[in-house]
Amino acid sequence: MMNLAQDNRNIYEAMEIEKDILYFKLGKLGLVSCHGRNYNIRKKLSKEQLDHYLAGGQFAKVSSNCFVNLSKIVSLKDGMVRFDCGQPESKYVQVSKWHQSHVKNLLSKRNHTAM
Repeated sequence: MMNLAQDNRNIYEAMEIEKDILYFKLGKLGLVSCHGRNYNIRKKLSKEQLDHYLAGGQFAKVSSNCFVNLSKIVSLKDGMVRFDCGQPESKYVQVSKWHQSHVKNLLSKRNHTAM
């Protein structure tokens, strides 16, 4: 039998945006709605914090207020970005054809640099 290490940290207190979330949506007054595997958390971020996350290249814009974590994408087709959640049903975000093309280009660049 295999023993797996469990992640014992409390996601609500120690969330790492680049590592833990699948995508986030910008709200009003600096509120950001972070969507993870089995949770949604609203968090207040400053413009500087948000700019830092976006400048890192980890996230791609898929609509006017929605950004996806490129490292968490499992598939991108038919106007849907799908994420692996380790559950029977996966989470997804709708994306326009223009944004879909842009995200595909970003993913191919990341894959080429990872090799």
